[in-house]
Amino acid sequence: MNTKQFETIKYDVEDHIATITLNRPDQLNAMTVQMMQEMVQALDLIDADDDVRAVIVTGEGRGFCAGADLTQSAGPGDSSNPFEYQIPKNADGSINYSDPSIRDGGGFITLRMYQCNKPIIGAINGAAVGAGGSMIVAMDIRLASEKAKFGYVFARRGIVPESACAWFLPKIVGRAQALEWCMTGRIFGPEEALAGGLIRSIHPADELLSAARSLAREIVDNTAPVSVALTRHMIWRIPTQDHPMAAHKVDSRGVFSRGQSKDSAEGVASFLEKRAPAYPDTVPKNLPDFFPWWEEPDYE
Repeated sequence: MNTKQFETIKYDVEDHIATITLNRPDQLNAMTVQMMQEMVQALDLIDADDDVRAVIVTGEGRGFCAGADLTQSAGPGDSSNPFEYQIPKNADGSINYSDPSIRDGGGFITLRMYQCNKPIIGAINGAAVGAGGSMIVAMDIRLASEKAKFGYVFARRGIVPESACAWFLPKIVGRAQALEWCMTGRIFGPEEALAGGLIRSIHPADELLSAARSLAREIVDNTAPVSVALTRHMIWRIPTQDHPMAAHKVDSRGVFSRGQSKDSAEGVASFLEKRAPAYPDTVPKNLPDFFPWWEEPDYE
């Protein structure tokens, strides 16, 4: 097992699966600036490690993430400490909203997840509220414990959805469901989350991680890492384009490039020989030359 020491999260890699565990159990893993920074660091490690082929994110103790820790300021937009920061101003005295110092901290995590080249599975073991609920919508697949609770409570706190939740959540559950959850701000259980499409399945608490690892193993044992990385970005990014030609351009490049790879030959051979595949290409080492096919926008 490969481990790295952090203060607010646990991080380990075993059998090609990285596990990030939010680790402030006495505070129900409430989000702090340090936790945000450490999660981004862990995702950087994951993307740089050819051995990692899938990621599980869960929480220590009885909570997943109970939102922002309101005893600690999370940034200049955090109403719990409105006077701690020097508000950036333009020359005319108006607020400079393009100044990076006002960026929402939770967005650093979800945007980094969005950029990740490895599939991310959420094992939601307890309360995922506020920043915790926003974090999970940037994951690819979400499983929940029967003890999990969810809530997009921002309007009940006098603020608005953060962590780019307004972009991610409607893509997962649809606009109508996202509006209902965010405008009412109510707390709801795993059954409603399942019915609304937020989670894939509900599990007894003591079986949740096993179920998440089983799903991760299905990816690790049967699929080509480079193909998974490309597929992940295609499915997240292409539906936002305004014409299917965008998909045709990318999948044409992908099919051509992958068709020339050792992975493709191994995929055919393992199928014909009725055996488990052993794909040689890894991520990030063997990503194709046309990747990435997009330009990351700057904060303005």
